[in-house]
Amino acid sequence: MLSAFGAVIPIFALILAGVAVRRWDILGPGASRELNRFVVFLALPALLFDIMAHASFTSIWQPGFIAAFGLSSGFVFALAVAARLKAGRPLADAGVDGLNAAYGNTGYIGIPLCLIALGPASQTGAVIATIFTACVLFGGAIVLIEIGLQAEKRIAPLIFKVAKSLLRNPLVAAPAAGALINALGFKIPDQAEVFFKLLGSAASPCALVALGLFFASGRDRAEEARPWREAGAAAFLIGLKLFVQPLIAFLLVEKVFALEPVAAKTAVVMAALPTGTGSFMLAEYYRREASLTSKVILISTALSAVTISLYLGFAGR
Repeated sequence: MLSAFGAVIPIFALILAGVAVRRWDILGPGASRELNRFVVFLALPALLFDIMAHASFTSIWQPGFIAAFGLSSGFVFALAVAARLKAGRPLADAGVDGLNAAYGNTGYIGIPLCLIALGPASQTGAVIATIFTACVLFGGAIVLIEIGLQAEKRIAPLIFKVAKSLLRNPLVAAPAAGALINALGFKIPDQAEVFFKLLGSAASPCALVALGLFFASGRDRAEEARPWREAGAAAFLIGLKLFVQPLIAFLLVEKVFALEPVAAKTAVVMAALPTGTGSFMLAEYYRREASLTSKVILISTALSAVTISLYLGFAGR
């Protein structure tokens, strides 16, 4: 229980730091968007590039783990997108909501939590889950958002416009470049290594501070005027993230792929993580409604300390 609570305390501290500097007028009303642009255009691309440039594809090629975690994430993502489209959300916003339901805080909570609770043997699985979440799931959401924002309805021109937008998107281009360098066996100079690691390490803290700035800014008043509708949507997305996704992962690792104990527990813990800041970054970057997203991140993070602790207690019996 203590390990899960300890993992989320820094998250809330960073969010509260953002709230404080906005409330005390240290940073202005546009600070959240500007800080988020720093994350999207510099810090997060550096992190994604660094992850893919150093991924050992031979060690992370674990088909059972990839399938169990990937299927649980993909199913929940697709379910959330379909449900939100049926509720009348535009495709771009439904793509963000898909991340709200499936994009876990793998890097900032998942990797250190697995190390504390499950030991060093869990780290390969935690890295696999991080790569899938940050690159595959994130990339899928970007594709949906780009499609949703295009006015063109003819298939061929639509594909061309979306592909062009994706190639110019730093969150797609950076991991692709990292994977290419990795595949070609190029060695990154030491100075560049330090640059990417320093810049990439700022991604999660800055995104969380930006989230706090957003909370304190009082934006999205129209959405705040519909509290019950937003509460229902938040409960649905949080339920998918904290209960449905880990349940599917548990069934897959136990009944379908029969993973060894540490890998199985790692897959479930990574699936049970609260919503990460990726959905908020995209909502702000594409100027979509972010009030619901911010609430899902905050509430799921608070609840996950309990839900993950319960699972770890159950798994340890």
